[in-house]
Amino acid sequence: MELADRAVGFLLSFISLSIFTYYTFWVIILPFVDDDHFVHKYFLPQEYAILIPVSAGVALICLLCIFIGFVMLKSKKKA
Repeated sequence: MELADRAVGFLLSFISLSIFTYYTFWVIILPFVDDDHFVHKYFLPQEYAILIPVSAGVALICLLCIFIGFVMLKSKKKA
């Protein structure tokens, strides 16, 4: 089982590093590249650079609040 855990950990690390590199290049480096350069076709418009992380954060906070609410309701039923 240790090998499978290590493989999953490596895969998650690789995916996280890839997303971080893509986002960093998209937000920090791409605005300084000419608009007619071919690399722009591989990236979404700049508006999504803010919209995607904000919507993901709101969704995460909502799911966290729902989870905390369920835990509080379950602990109230036990007491």
